[in-house]
Amino acid sequence: MRVLHIISGLGNGGAEAVLFNLCQSDKQNNHIVISLLDEGKYGSLLKEIGIEVYPLNFSYKRLNFFAFLRLIKLIRQIMPDVVQTWMIHSNIIGGLAAKLIGIKKIFWGIHQTTLSNNKTKPMSLLITKINAFFSNIIPTKIIYCAEKSRKDQEAIGFKKTKGEVIQNGYNIENFRPKKSIDQSLRIELGISNNSPLLGYVGRYHPMKDLGNLIKSLALLNQNLKNVHAVLVGSNIDQNNKELVNLIDEYKLNHRVHLVGERNDIPLFMNSIDLLVLCSSYGEAFPNVLNEAMSCGTPCVTTNIGDSALIVGNTGWVIPPNDSNALAKAINKALEEKQSNQKLWTQREKDCRHRVINNFSLEMMTKKYLKLWATEIN
Repeated sequence: MRVLHIISGLGNGGAEAVLFNLCQSDKQNNHIVISLLDEGKYGSLLKEIGIEVYPLNFSYKRLNFFAFLRLIKLIRQIMPDVVQTWMIHSNIIGGLAAKLIGIKKIFWGIHQTTLSNNKTKPMSLLITKINAFFSNIIPTKIIYCAEKSRKDQEAIGFKKTKGEVIQNGYNIENFRPKKSIDQSLRIELGISNNSPLLGYVGRYHPMKDLGNLIKSLALLNQNLKNVHAVLVGSNIDQNNKELVNLIDEYKLNHRVHLVGERNDIPLFMNSIDLLVLCSSYGEAFPNVLNEAMSCGTPCVTTNIGDSALIVGNTGWVIPPNDSNALAKAINKALEEKQSNQKLWTQREKDCRHRVINNFSLEMMTKKYLKLWATEIN
């Protein structure tokens, strides 16, 4: 099959990573990618594995009829057997373009859960509602990456009979335990081997609720005052005055390290003792949990999307927006690591086995291929 993927952009995000992994994993079909924006991080990576990439450099602020016609013309030139769209903008824009030229198999991809009326941009809320209306008309099937995502979207009007859940899959060869090999992150940041090290990976955004993490660090028990936290992601550096000021307010300058985006995430996951996901809304199937767990790194996470399903009994799940609960969970985890190394080592093994047994890239790829190959009545 010729499978055309239409995605909003190819920056450093979860859906983008899943798209890349899927194209890399599937050796049976011919994949082509259209990015409505630019090539971002994954454009060059896709080209390196032989995938054709077409960046259209749309502007959502100035989207016009001629830009839409360019998309239609490109789809007509490619004439795919299957169109797979990713995320809310490309679902409606790419899906409608494919529908207008007669593509029969159009699959939407939903990689979000509940949106916040108070914090989400009004345009994103509007586009989601437009998607809900057109879900009756455009897609053959709607692929959700999480059970929670499906429930939330169907509650606001997405067509229930079209929903399918395909959980994200992960390359367990790229993310594997190598904890005793490299201490370069600690050396780089001047953190001693005796200091517990927390990690966070994600962009700076209200839904990520980094303030929750900062406040929880200030609440840690007295015997854990030497805990350090390394925060990785876009706009997480010293140029982010809002974040820097918050860290200053809680007098955590010497223990919270802002390092921006990094390309060595497997090494990072192996360098930390515990990954923390502190989001308050918006997550569906957080990739960072699976990436950390594949490396044998336990996780503390807020109960957002399918986070609880991912970690199972290998980690700690707490309510969102609760710094006290987050601090207690971090305390509990690090005290276990310090007091019971045998139990902690078994927990590290259980983390990796849970991903292998439930969320492998091979399992995800097979599900996509089966759905794409389904005959349309």
